[in-house]
Amino acid sequence: MKHFFNRRETIVTEALDGLLRTIGAGDLARLDGYPEIKVVLRTDWDRTRVSVVSGGGAGHEPSHAGFVGKGMLTAAVSGEIFASPSVEAVLAAIRAVTGPAGCLLIVKNYTGDRLNFGLAAEKARAEGFRVEMVIVADDIALPDIAQPRGVAGTLFVHKIAGHLSEAGHDLAGITAAARAAAKDIVSLGMSLSSCSIPGQPHEDRFGEDDGELGLGIHGEPGVERIAVQSADRLVTIMAERLAARIDPAASHALLINNLGSVPPLEMSVIANAVLASPLAKMVKLTIGPGPLMTALNMNGFSLSLIRLDAAREAALLAPVGPHAWLPIMPVVPPAIVPMAKAAGQGTNHKASQDAGTRRMIVTVCERLISLEAALNGLDARAGDGDTGSTVATGARSILERLDALPLASPAATLGAVGDILSASMGGSSGVLLSIFFTAAAQALDDGAGMAKALLAGLERMTFYGGAKPGDRTMVDALEPALKALDANGLEEAAAAARRGAEATAAMEKAKAGRAAYVGGKLRGVIDPGAHAVAEVFAAAAALHTAA
Repeated sequence: MKHFFNRRETIVTEALDGLLRTIGAGDLARLDGYPEIKVVLRTDWDRTRVSVVSGGGAGHEPSHAGFVGKGMLTAAVSGEIFASPSVEAVLAAIRAVTGPAGCLLIVKNYTGDRLNFGLAAEKARAEGFRVEMVIVADDIALPDIAQPRGVAGTLFVHKIAGHLSEAGHDLAGITAAARAAAKDIVSLGMSLSSCSIPGQPHEDRFGEDDGELGLGIHGEPGVERIAVQSADRLVTIMAERLAARIDPAASHALLINNLGSVPPLEMSVIANAVLASPLAKMVKLTIGPGPLMTALNMNGFSLSLIRLDAAREAALLAPVGPHAWLPIMPVVPPAIVPMAKAAGQGTNHKASQDAGTRRMIVTVCERLISLEAALNGLDARAGDGDTGSTVATGARSILERLDALPLASPAATLGAVGDILSASMGGSSGVLLSIFFTAAAQALDDGAGMAKALLAGLERMTFYGGAKPGDRTMVDALEPALKALDANGLEEAAAAARRGAEATAAMEKAKAGRAAYVGGKLRGVIDPGAHAVAEVFAAAAALHTAA
C-alpha cells in the first residue's frame, strides 16, 4: 500500500504542524516538547473555566486535534499512530490549560488510554489540580464484553462537555453530564477493507467479496465477516442492531462517520439508506456524513446514536470554533421543486404530419442505422469503436418518436430532434448534435432560410465543441457541405461532404474529439463522424433527385 509521508518517525509531528499551519487564526498552538510531547491547545483559553482534554493515538484525524477550539476541546494529546499518548504528555496538557476550575479528561475505553490518562490524572491531583475522567464505551459490536471499546460516539461527549465548559458550568456538573451522555451512546462500524499504516507492511485480511461488521478504529478484526451486498441491505443490518439497543420512544442524534476512504458519493448513499430505514423514526438530528473519527484509510463507516434531551440538544446545536465539526441538521425529506417547462412550447410543437419531411427523416435514419458496423470499424482504428452504435441509437430514437414529431413545422422538428438526441445518444456526439439542431431551430424561427439556419447551428456547435476544419472530425465534412447547400443546392452539398470526409484520411493526427487522445498514425483512415455526415447528405441528395 502506498502512502504520502517522509519518515515514519516524524509523520505525526509533521501532520500536527501541517494542521496548525493551515487552520490559521492563531487560536491554537502546540506545546514545546516534540517529539515526546504532542499536545495541541487553545491559546485563547480562560483558566477560570473547566478545561476539557481528550486524545489518543494518531490516525483518527480529524480527531483529536481537529476538535480543539471554542465550544469543544481545550487541548488534545496525541500519541503515535494507534498508540496511546504517554503519561507525561497527558500531564503536560493538564498543566498547560487547567486552573482552579479543574479539568475533565475524556477517554476512549482502550486499556492504553485508560492507564496513561488515569495515571496522569492521579499525578495531576497530587500536584493540586482538580481532575475528573469520563470513559466512553459506545461500541455495541461485542455485546457480551465487559469493557466495550470507545469509538466515534466519543465526539458527542466532546461536544456536550465543551459546550458546558464554555457556558461556565462547574467540574461536577460537566462531569455528571458527560458520564450520563456516555451511557446513552451506541455505535457500530462496518468496513470493506482493513487499514494500512504508513511505513509498515500491509496484508489485507479481507476476501474479494466480504467485509466485516463491528470492527474497531485501529484496524482490529470485526465481530463477524459479512458478504458484500447492496448498501441498503448492509445499512439495514446495522440499523436493526442499533435499534435494539436504544429507546424507540426517544429522539436521538445520529453521527454518520467515514472511517477514512469511503468516497463522498458512497457516504451520501449510506446516509440516504440510514435515513430511509426504520431507524430514522428515532432520529431527530444528524451529523455528517463525513470523516470525524477515522481509522487511517479504512474503507468503512460507522453509525453512532445518542439519546437526546433538551440540554443535550442545545449543547449539540451550539456553534463551535473547530471547522472539523460538521453542522448538525434536522432530519427532513428531500425538497422537490417542480421543473420549469421550456418557454415557447405552443401548438407548433404538437405532433403534425408532412409527407416530404417524414420521407427525408426515415431515409437518413435508416442509412445511419445500416452503417452501424462500418462506422464502428472505422472508429475502432481512431477511437473507442462505438461511433456507429452511438449514431444508430440516435437514429432509432428519432424513428421511434416519428409519429410524435411536429413535422409540419421545420423549426419545431429541428428542435425536437435536438431534444431526442441529447437524451438518447451517449458521449459528446449526442450533445454536439443536439446543440447543432437546437441552434438551427432557433435561427429558423428567427427567419433564416434552412441552409443559413443549419450554418448557424454549425457555428454554435463548433463554438462549444472547439473543433474546426482540419481537426479530423465530422466538421470536416459538415462545414463544406452546408456552405455548398447554401450556394448550390443539395447535390453539390453531398459532393462537398464526400470530398471533406475523404480528406480526413490524409490527416495524420486528430486535433479534437476522442481520437485526439489516441496514439499512433491515422493516415488512410476516414474519420467515422465525417463519413456519417457524407452518407447523410448522399442519402438526402438521392431522395431529392428521385423526387
